[in-house]
Amino acid sequence: MASDKRGHDDRDETRRAFDEAVNMTAGELERWLDTDESKSVGQRGDGESVGHASGRRIVELLHTKKADLGDEDIAHMRKVVGYVHRHLKQRPGGDLTDTRWRYSLMNWGHDPLK
Repeated sequence: MASDKRGHDDRDETRRAFDEAVNMTAGELERWLDTDESKSVGQRGDGESVGHASGRRIVELLHTKKADLGDEDIAHMRKVVGYVHRHLKQRPGGDLTDTRWRYSLMNWGHDPLK
């Protein structure tokens, strides 16, 4: 039974970390993903960048009730948290407004200027 509790705690911690890392609303992120700037950055997979595809998944997660989150959802949330934390450590100097660095983070649901 202790493992069930820990699993629940891990899921809660992941959700909390995700909520901190993703500072854009679903609507903000959806609008951003429709821009040319959003589509101009990231590693390309099959036409769409990894970050852009992740952004679409994040929108779905933001619309999903906490109780309805499955293991794959939690795994993607962990991936998002890891990416945002790693990318923030690579912050460039100067004005960040129109940088590929910011655009990449925004594809993952985090606007560093918020």
